[in-house]
Amino acid sequence: MFKHLRELNSNTVTVNIEGEDVQVPVGETVAAAVLVHNLGYTRTTPISGAPRAPLCMMGVCFECLMEIDGLPNRQACQVQVAEGMKIRRQQGVG
Repeated sequence: MFKHLRELNSNTVTVNIEGEDVQVPVGETVAAAVLVHNLGYTRTTPISGAPRAPLCMMGVCFECLMEIDGLPNRQACQVQVAEGMKIRRQQGVG
């Protein structure tokens, strides 16, 4: 569904998305990285457990909340990827 508009070059970092190491361009947000790598959803809602995914990509909707490096409730659209980062879906309130 999502793809990079340009080929990956040597300016990449390796991040771990749900247990899988992937190469991501330097400067990309976590939300963009998980969309490109077809994670499907980034969190589940606290009440019904419904899956949610990034929507606005500018920090307003909070649909992109994820666990990043062990810290829950991080807005994935506002965090740039970094070498060795561990990214996981957030289940409920985190």
